[in-house]
Amino acid sequence: MPTPPAAQARPVVDPRTGRRADGGPEPDRLALLTRLQGEFASAVADVAPDALVPACGDWRAAELVRHLAGVHHWAAGMAVGDPSRDEDLPAPDGGAAVLPALYARHAAALRGTLEEAGPDGAAQTLLGDGPASFWWRRQLHETLVHLHDLHAARLGSGPAALAAVDVPAEVWADGVDEVVTVFQPRQVRLGRMASLADRLRVVASDLGWTWTLGDSASSADDRVDATLTAPAQRLDLLLWGRLTPAEAGAVVKGDLDAAQRVLAEPLVP
Repeated sequence: MPTPPAAQARPVVDPRTGRRADGGPEPDRLALLTRLQGEFASAVADVAPDALVPACGDWRAAELVRHLAGVHHWAAGMAVGDPSRDEDLPAPDGGAAVLPALYARHAAALRGTLEEAGPDGAAQTLLGDGPASFWWRRQLHETLVHLHDLHAARLGSGPAALAAVDVPAEVWADGVDEVVTVFQPRQVRLGRMASLADRLRVVASDLGWTWTLGDSASSADDRVDATLTAPAQRLDLLLWGRLTPAEAGAVVKGDLDAAQRVLAEPLVP
C-alpha cells in the first residue's frame, strides 16, 4: 500500500485578490487559462451538441458552450469594473455549427481584457471592489470545471472524464480553496444557505493539504465533526457537485451524517 504524502503547508491565497498572501510564488494563471480555453475550444467539435452534460441537470453540450462563452463575456466586463457589459449573451444564429467560433471569440476577448487590465487593474469582483487578478483565478477554475463537464458529455459520465483534463493536483486544490474561502461564505452572505452547523475537514490526499468547511465560535477551535479525504481533482469536482462521494473515492471518518449534511448544502452557485 503506498505511503501517503507527508502533510505540508498549503498556499495561502487572499480570496479578494486571488493572489498568494504568504509570499510564495504566484502560478501563471493567465497562461493556464489560455491553455484550458484552447482545450475547451478544440473539444467543442468532438461533442454532439445535444449530448447530456452529466451532473448538470438537463443541460446539453450546446448550452454548456454558450454558458461558458457568456461567463467569459460577463467576467471581462467585471474585470474592468464595467457592469454595463454584464448583459445576456445573445443566442448565435446558425445553431450548433457556430458554437466553436462563438466560444473562441469570447475566450479571446476575455484573455485580451485580462492582459490589458493586468493583475492590478481596478475591477468588480464577487466580493466587491478589487483587482483584476481575482478574475484570472476565477475564470481559470470556471474553465477547468466546465472543461471536465464537456469531456463528461463526450464520454457519458463524470468519472470517465477524470483522465481527460491534465493539470497538476495543485491547480485542482486551488479550486478547493476557492470553494471554501470564496463561494461557500458567499452563499451564506447571499442567503442561499444557512451557516453550516457541522464542521467538515476536507483533505487533498495527494498533497496533504486541508481545509475546514463550517463556522466556529473561535478561530482557535479545531473541532470537526467529520473528515473527508480524496485526491485534489476529485475533491474539487465533488464540492462542485460533479462527482458523488463514491465516484470521488472519498473516505469519510467521523460523523458520516454530518459530512452528508455539509455536502448536501449549495456550497457553490
